[in-house]
Amino acid sequence: MRLGMNLGYWGAGMDGDNLAVAQEADRLGYDVCWAAEAYGSDAPTVLAWVAAKTERIDVGSAIMQIPARQPAMTAMTAATLDSLTGGRFRLGLGVSGPQVSEGWYGVKFDKPLARTREYVEIVRRAMTRERLSYDGEHWTLPLPGGPGKPIKLTVHPEREHIPLYIAAIGPKNLEQTGEIADGALLIFPSAAHLEETALRHIRAGREKAGLTMDGFDVCPTVPLALGDDVDALADVFRPYTALYVGGMGSRKQNFYNQLAQRMGYEKEAAEIQDKYLAGDKAGAAAAVPQSLIDQTSLLGSVERIAERMTAYAEAGVTTLTLAPAGFTLDERVAALRAGVEAMERAGLA
Repeated sequence: MRLGMNLGYWGAGMDGDNLAVAQEADRLGYDVCWAAEAYGSDAPTVLAWVAAKTERIDVGSAIMQIPARQPAMTAMTAATLDSLTGGRFRLGLGVSGPQVSEGWYGVKFDKPLARTREYVEIVRRAMTRERLSYDGEHWTLPLPGGPGKPIKLTVHPEREHIPLYIAAIGPKNLEQTGEIADGALLIFPSAAHLEETALRHIRAGREKAGLTMDGFDVCPTVPLALGDDVDALADVFRPYTALYVGGMGSRKQNFYNQLAQRMGYEKEAAEIQDKYLAGDKAGAAAAVPQSLIDQTSLLGSVERIAERMTAYAEAGVTTLTLAPAGFTLDERVAALRAGVEAMERAGLA
């Protein structure tokens, strides 16, 4: 099992330290540094900056949002970043959610699976540097009856095949991800529930494509907080968990809420959502079970974190992405170092 780290969103209040954290991860031998985007900072700009200031670590988008860019533009960005970084770029894609897709980008959030499949096909085709044409339900290239003609990518990426990941939560999306991608970006992963909530669906997709799990990167993101008081550490992540389980998407279309339900927290997920959507964010955070946070995070001493890392490795995780928690640079760096020490203690490094 390899280690990655996630910077999250640029502009979240820790920008001054983010580059130093990425450089420390590079020095410590972390495999990949991911950056996110929603409706603030964009991932490619952050990744270009980080890549220019590091030497070895891969940089990846977790995620570049599908409704934000035409697929050919995403292929251009991926090829450019792969060329600039000397082959250190990983392309992570996701459909975002209905509120952001329709409210921010003005793109209808419908048929997300079909859109993702076509999007990936176009990106892959563009990256071959053959003249691009495509006839699908959502994209047609070139547009018929006009001056457009098939064009080929002029940039030469460092590699013929740039690793492509998809952020997936629901069973159908996970299955399709196994079928068409090189890796899955997972969130709120519980080692105890990983097989039933994710891996069996990914495996079904791999089998549909005539593939095995060999070479497929199972890449969940887990917050890591170092300390002696596990309950107090869990409290740090209550607002974060409540935001996703309670406030992401709509009442009928919240993928994170549905995931919590599939892990056995049906009643609690409903209460968190009710309170969050009613404006009681503090009440929603208080309603998050400590066990849910503990199952989906790495909390406590290095020894305890090592035990949990072993469980993730045994469950089938191939790259464990850490979101190192801390209010200062020193605390975040200490969390990064604890991740490496825990891997070594567990015999996974």
